[in-house]
Order: sequence, then structure tokens, then C-alpha cells
Amino acid sequence: MPSKLNPYLTFIRNAREAMEFYQSVFGGELTLQTFKSMHASQGPELDDLIMHGQLITATGMTLMGSDDPESANASTNTSIAVSGEDEGALRAYWEKLNDSATVLAPFGTAPWGDVFGMLVDKFGIRWMINVNKPKAA
Repeated sequence: MPSKLNPYLTFIRNAREAMEFYQSVFGGELTLQTFKSMHASQGPELDDLIMHGQLITATGMTLMGSDDPESANASTNTSIAVSGEDEGALRAYWEKLNDSATVLAPFGTAPWGDVFGMLVDKFGIRWMINVNKPKAA
């Protein structure tokens, strides 16, 4: 079985909200484990924070994330690229991610011929959505 690369995002006390939002965008099965449920809480203020979250979509994407209660840094120096040929599905992802987002590049035809857009979502995560241009026969 080949290795897989899975994005793992870090949040500051809002991993549950973020992972539930991503489930509303991409669909799929979301599993959330709190520090308390994993017997790793170091105080009641950490009990309900997410130690590990995992979203597995029907299309085979896996996105993971957690709260990092000891850090003031979230995953803000990362970009996640989602690409494919299904423009309808990719456009739907774009529209849902665009809720309270900052658009860096509007979703439209890019200089290289694909349909592309880039935004920073309401959790500070940069997304690049790309619809691959059909290959010439």
C-alpha cells in the first residue's frame, strides 16, 4: 500500500468548530477525540479541546487537525491545494470555503488555463482550488 500525505492542521481552541466546518464543505465522516476522552487532559479547561480530529471524505481525502493548547500559533503558514476535473464539485468546495473568507485570487480562469481560486478561510487556513483543464486528445 502506498504512503499517503495527509494535512494535519493546528488550531487554537477552535478545532471542533473548524473540523465541523470542513465536514460541511467536503462531506464525509468526522471523528473527534477530546483530551479528556484520550485521558490526556492536564486541567478542566482542556477537557473539551480536540486532541485529534480526522475527516475522511467519500472521495478519498483525509484532513486531520487538533487544538494546541500550549501554542499561540495556528496553521497559518500552510496552503492546502484541492484539484481535479469535476468543476461542479470543486466550485461547491470554493463556495462553501468562501464563508467569511478573504479571497486572494478570485475563482476563475487562470493564466495557465485551469479554473483556479485562492482564499484564506475563517480559521486562517489558505486554500487553493484548481479545476484541471481538460487535456487535448
